[in-house]
Amino acid sequence: MTKFDEATQAIRVDENTYDVCLDPGYAIGGPLNGGYLMAVILRAAVDASPFEHPVSQTAQFLKAPVAGPAQVRIEPLKAGRTAAFARATLVQDGVAQIEGLITTATLQDVEPVYRDEPAHELPPIGDCLKLPEPKPESGMTLNAQMDLLFDPPTIGWLKGEPTGRPESRAYFRMAEPQDPDPYVLAMAVDALPPVVFSAGGRGWAPTVDLTWHLRALPAPGWLTLLGSGRLVSDGWFDEEVEVRDSTGRLVAQSRQLARVGRG
Repeated sequence: MTKFDEATQAIRVDENTYDVCLDPGYAIGGPLNGGYLMAVILRAAVDASPFEHPVSQTAQFLKAPVAGPAQVRIEPLKAGRTAAFARATLVQDGVAQIEGLITTATLQDVEPVYRDEPAHELPPIGDCLKLPEPKPESGMTLNAQMDLLFDPPTIGWLKGEPTGRPESRAYFRMAEPQDPDPYVLAMAVDALPPVVFSAGGRGWAPTVDLTWHLRALPAPGWLTLLGSGRLVSDGWFDEEVEVRDSTGRLVAQSRQLARVGRG
């Protein structure tokens, strides 16, 4: 079991309730990363499902959970021959923190009928860049859990040279050796810096709603994350992320609505 597996572990209490312990190692300056929290919820939802894989997850971030004990409550809605549907709620100190819907199914390793090509080709890994190590007092513990190597133009905002477009592109893998699986993908879709940074935004950009889909089981190796946005307006922005595995196959896609940070 890897550290990530332990950090997302869900222990069954009864038919619909799971105890979890939210790990402080996945913080982004105080709040915990939304993708990590979604992976925690998925552990419980898949355990409670008759199917193996979380093919769709929608989450509304009502509050910002903190590290420590919490519970995931599962409400089954329907189970058919090919998919099951459930409502999942992350609860801390008796208060709902994240509310969402999850669809589970069992994916097969088959050749796609159609597959498109990535919207952008990343340069070779050796030409990509890491973000500077965060200061210890920043509370950015998430960086230590993963490796991100960025397409250089998309982190120009670090030097005050944003591209002017909401975008972010990087290679991704867990820092501890681990083949990607659906739970790693849940974190990967929310692992990039907010795309609004490349459009000139700054500060913590809290996610309000995030939906992601598992499209195929990933091959071992680096993942490629392609992030973009379509509109930044009135304090809101959208972010879409396409995740491809080491073979170039689309394995996950997401869309979120978030607030533009202040800072």
